[in-house]
Amino acid sequence: MEIVGGRKFVEIPGSDTHELPPLLVRSAPKKRLDKVMDMAQAIVESEDLIDDFALGDPIAPQEEHERRKMDLALNLVDQYFAFMAHWQWGDSILEWIRQCETTFDLSRDLRTVLRADVWPHAGRSSFVTLLSDKAVKVDGVELQRAVGMRLTFRQPPPIGCFSNQFLFYLNHNVADSAYGTWAGMSPDPVSSLPPERFNFQVVTM
Repeated sequence: MEIVGGRKFVEIPGSDTHELPPLLVRSAPKKRLDKVMDMAQAIVESEDLIDDFALGDPIAPQEEHERRKMDLALNLVDQYFAFMAHWQWGDSILEWIRQCETTFDLSRDLRTVLRADVWPHAGRSSFVTLLSDKAVKVDGVELQRAVGMRLTFRQPPPIGCFSNQFLFYLNHNVADSAYGTWAGMSPDPVSSLPPERFNFQVVTM
């Protein structure tokens, strides 16, 4: 076992570099912006995000009230598309991890790395850490949040299924909690995979 700073890395026999399956990142499905915008405006209307008193405020005429509603709806759409991007990355990462597990099982040097009865060992979350260590370009996506989103939602719901509170405030907490629970399923102590011993490609589809 190698210790670098405060992190522990599993020992892998030999000095060869191991080739992992490519990470195939599927782009988020195209959704009609007008339909998503209509649903976002319906959320703004139904959840009274603009205080009614603003209607009678001489400083906030009807035009200003409508502008505020439009701004909120646009913000909800932005939050939803960010959710979709994270979910799509998370779905791709979990599929990649399953393929990596198969690769490890077929390799004499790697098959014991993920066994919890062998110490030090790596867990499934070690693959997410490996992506960070390899500085994978993620276009603003937070890897742990992406996996947490995919763990929370088997399929990405339409925007109309979300409350404004989820999109504005709760999605980070929900995703972080899901990821933390999933990562904790591997018994401690979990060690990292040495990034210099692995190669893989990231392919955007």
